[in-house]
Amino acid sequence: MRILFLGDVIGRGGRDAVCAAMPGFRKQLGLDLLIVNGENASHGFGLAPDMAEDMFKAGADVITLGNHAWDRKELAHYIMDHPRLIRPLNFPPGTPGNGAVVATLHDGRKALVINAMARLFMEPLDCPFRATAVELAKHKLGGNIAAAVIDFHGEATSEKMSFGHSFDGQASLIVGTHTHVPTADHQILPGGTAYQTDAGMCGDFDSVIGMMKEPAAARFWRKMPGERLHPAEGEPTLCGVFVETDDSTGLARRIEPLRQGGRLSQLMPIV
Repeated sequence: MRILFLGDVIGRGGRDAVCAAMPGFRKQLGLDLLIVNGENASHGFGLAPDMAEDMFKAGADVITLGNHAWDRKELAHYIMDHPRLIRPLNFPPGTPGNGAVVATLHDGRKALVINAMARLFMEPLDCPFRATAVELAKHKLGGNIAAAVIDFHGEATSEKMSFGHSFDGQASLIVGTHTHVPTADHQILPGGTAYQTDAGMCGDFDSVIGMMKEPAAARFWRKMPGERLHPAEGEPTLCGVFVETDDSTGLARRIEPLRQGGRLSQLMPIV
């Protein structure tokens, strides 16, 4: 199976670029599963229902969220009727939506996608490790599911790495989101799980993690609340992770970063 995960989409520029690129990525890479983190798509904060619709129409199979899940209040109603949009599964019981989905692919195979959120330097949610273990125990990789992908949304690299090693051998891909900076540690862990600490963002890198430079930097100079941050408006770089799995086990055979457009060095997996 060929899987592409695209990192946090930032604002209109990121949305437009991702939606324009997804059909080409699907064809060029022969994708079976395409996942997008959309939690920053609305002006950098949250996701509106019409934006989710645009991403699904452009080719996203599943959209994941994170700490900005409820910045657009109307998403709480939309998520109840759209199971392929998932939020972190370790939100408290009663939170709208679900933290995992089993997506049926074009050829009938099934893939589990889980969204979990870290706690170090983040919100004090329920334990993401225990919640993920409970969800994975419901499925058999290489059995009732052909692949399993986990978006672990968090700040600290140590927590993300601990999470990756904890579930090595139980998932096809574990990839971090939230920091908006692509890490250079893509690898296949000893148990066969593809891993990267952060996928990076789909946004303008002439920025402060996707936001306009001057207002963001001013907050550090003055240590006072400033104007609301706005997404940078230059050409986005689309950052993601491509994984190819073994059909019999669901574990990873290869992992490669993807970077297209904008300022960063360009990388496109060859298939």
